Amino acid sequence: MRALPPFHGGKLAWTSNSSMQMRNLLKYQNAASSATAIPSLDKVDFLKLQNGSDIRGVAVSGVEGEPVTLTEPVTEAIAAGFAAWLLDKKKVDAPRKLRVSIGHDSRISAQKLQDAVSRGIASAGLDVVQYGLASTPAMFNSTLTEDEAILCPADGAIMITASHLPYNRNGFKFFTNDGGLGKNDIKDILERAASIYSNFLAKGYSVKASESVKKIDYMAIYTSDLVKAVRKAAGNIEKPLEGFHIVVDAGNGAGGFFAAKVLEPLGAITSGSQFLEPDGMFPNHIPNPEDKAAMKAITQAVLDNKANLGIIFDTDVDRSAAVDSTGRELNRNRLIALMSAIVLEEHPGTTIVTDSVTSDGLTSFIEKKLGGKHHRFKRGYKNVIDEAIRLNSIGEESHLAIETSGHGALKENHWLDDGAYLMVKLLNKLASARASGKGVGSKVLTDLVEGLEEPAIAVELRLKINQNHPDLKGRSFREYGEAVLQHLGNSIASNPKLQKASVNYEGVRVSGFGGWFLLRLSLHDPVLPLNIEAPSHEDAVKLGLEVAAAVKEFQALDTSALDKFVQP
Repeated sequence: MRALPPFHGGKLAWTSNSSMQMRNLLKYQNAASSATAIPSLDKVDFLKLQNGSDIRGVAVSGVEGEPVTLTEPVTEAIAAGFAAWLLDKKKVDAPRKLRVSIGHDSRISAQKLQDAVSRGIASAGLDVVQYGLASTPAMFNSTLTEDEAILCPADGAIMITASHLPYNRNGFKFFTNDGGLGKNDIKDILERAASIYSNFLAKGYSVKASESVKKIDYMAIYTSDLVKAVRKAAGNIEKPLEGFHIVVDAGNGAGGFFAAKVLEPLGAITSGSQFLEPDGMFPNHIPNPEDKAAMKAITQAVLDNKANLGIIFDTDVDRSAAVDSTGRELNRNRLIALMSAIVLEEHPGTTIVTDSVTSDGLTSFIEKKLGGKHHRFKRGYKNVIDEAIRLNSIGEESHLAIETSGHGALKENHWLDDGAYLMVKLLNKLASARASGKGVGSKVLTDLVEGLEEPAIAVELRLKINQNHPDLKGRSFREYGEAVLQHLGNSIASNPKLQKASVNYEGVRVSGFGGWFLLRLSLHDPVLPLNIEAPSHEDAVKLGLEVAAAVKEFQALDTSALDKFVQP
């Protein structure tokens, strides 16, 4: 076996017990030559499909200017690339095959991509377990659950989703029992996929039926665990939410299960819940807790039904937000404040890690009222989670990592950003408060964020970089953006009205005029987002004018949004 030629990408590790799977993978790369070929395949820049720690692309045609990039051959190659990466990572010591679980959200391209992913995994010699409609957190959990009757744990898991992006998009998130894959892992997988796809180009490609595919209702296991968690928090009461009226808005994504499979078994009334049916065209609103129309929809549902609480999820249920009985939104800084209050009751003094755009009022709330420590880090849910893990590794206790977007991960839940588990923490609070006679209804939650200082004005303005402008002088948009930030930082240093943040991990954060601004470079796009928070519109304009004056010489920077904001 060791005399066989190495994998084309040169990155597979050979072990005596995994050699059969390796051989299947090698056979897969050359299988297309004996099949009836599709005559033409487009060349693909696989690395352009990377979106941080995810893969995303266009899966459905019909939108002008957006050609399909996640074709079936591309998807199959990516899945085979993951299989190669997983074989290399696991270095199997057991005689059994590795197995990969696959789930998807409600997108219209989900079934086609699930079939292509299954072919890629199975043709590489690995077992495939399809979950069908599922949530991203459930896919990670499948790598932790130990129950051979349901083919768990999975050695790897793939979630087919593009979060809240439009209907024509789709993508992939990957997991092992160590958690979600990082940026370098995704790059590695895409490089392997490119090598496999090159064989399709050279020798042809055809669709072949998958083998070794099984189907499991894993969501029943996942939801059962959520129900058990709430019952335990209430002292093992069977229906700790009996009498509570809670409405759910799933935005026609994958989160509709939460009403019937979690809340109702706990005794809650869920009438008035909306958009629970999976519909990949998302006909009612964008399934996104940051979207104003989405939050307005769940708020109206709470008020119309006189509910105690409203819960809203994004498409794949790794993000969430809530609304109290008065219609007050519990998202962004308020959700972080609420979760911080709950976690700091359980772990006094712990560090709360957030992204860079959280408010100064939140820092004051966490540190002065709750007695914790606020560690403001970079944007990106994986950045925030990895930073919390890093802090724990050097002896600084952290139990919560959470972004303003609604991604929230807890140490107790294996650092998984799980929107359903986040809401379970709120339900635990409701149930335990009533069981102990300390309060009923969402006021229990609202009281926890009492004293959070919130700005009168909070805006985000997006300053786009024109990549075709001669002012770039051959530089990349990232280099140009960094030059803008460097110049802004230098100009602020000599301004007595403004003060740069002493500790800052992303962009330029500055306090002044009773508020603050943060100018940073987008993680993926040629954009410099500008966040401004201030006690009045007048003060916000003053901050905006300072930024406008500092960046005016950068001609490739489109400041029209900022110019409009600061106009009298």
